[in-house]
Amino acid sequence: MALSGYFDPLPRVLVADDFDRGMSGWLDLRPNFVAPGFREHSEDIDLIHWGPTMLSSATFTFGGTHGSAQGTYSLKISSRAAAAPPDQPPAPGSMGLSIKRLAVPPRTRRLRVEALLTYKAEQDRPGLGIDDVRAFGMFVDLQDREFRYMPGVRYVNAVAGRPVRAWQFYSATDATDAEWSYGVDGWHKAGIDPQWFGARQPDGSTAATTWFDEGRQHLIYNESDDKLNWTPLSLTIDLRTRRYEEFRVGGRTLRFPEDAHPTWAPAYDDIEGLLNPVFFVEADTDRRVSLYLDSVVISTETGDDA
Repeated sequence: MALSGYFDPLPRVLVADDFDRGMSGWLDLRPNFVAPGFREHSEDIDLIHWGPTMLSSATFTFGGTHGSAQGTYSLKISSRAAAAPPDQPPAPGSMGLSIKRLAVPPRTRRLRVEALLTYKAEQDRPGLGIDDVRAFGMFVDLQDREFRYMPGVRYVNAVAGRPVRAWQFYSATDATDAEWSYGVDGWHKAGIDPQWFGARQPDGSTAATTWFDEGRQHLIYNESDDKLNWTPLSLTIDLRTRRYEEFRVGGRTLRFPEDAHPTWAPAYDDIEGLLNPVFFVEADTDRRVSLYLDSVVISTETGDDA
């Protein structure tokens, strides 16, 4: 049952996804086939070759079947064995991403996304592999009548093989649309899809990330390459102001600056009311890495609940 003691939902639970019961609508992000001849809308980011989303019993070479925190199956989001330098656009296959497609219920004022998660490198060679995981995180693709915006958090674990172990949040950018999407001025507006667009920096930052003050945190990776420890994560958004409210991970609460907010892009056609949560993982080396989700709870508060 997804609603375990690790979760603290708002009054109205939209979904409580326990992956022992199946995929629950989580799937890979694929291209929009809207170009002539049913072709992809653009080729600036190759969406065909990113890593897969699957159900997993977390079976490892040495330890056997680990299972999930509350059963047998978790949602496994994996990269492929590919990576680009941290200051370059993501290489095809260097990330894995899973998305669930929902809509904002009427009168919603606050939104909370919670998960129980862990991460690991592939057991394909000796060693822990902890520094082969560059980053993982989550964000929510939201749109109201005026703006499309993507609040979220990113844990930068290692960059170029060196440990970082610190949190960022997605923040506003002054990049032009062309700068944002690597010279392609058109479909992608600045701030949209921050997981792979925007200029990259050698320290693991992007054009739309800001480091949390006191955001360094050593998450549990354990001392053996076959062990998993499940960690709770919770992000709360104020939909009225389109601003961050609270972020909790493990036993910590990280504070957003008072004026912190994600990039606000002009609203796109036909997607008013969008509520699409996204989880992702990034490889730092040519080694497959994975993010596991035992369960995800998405909840809201409306004006009626206040």
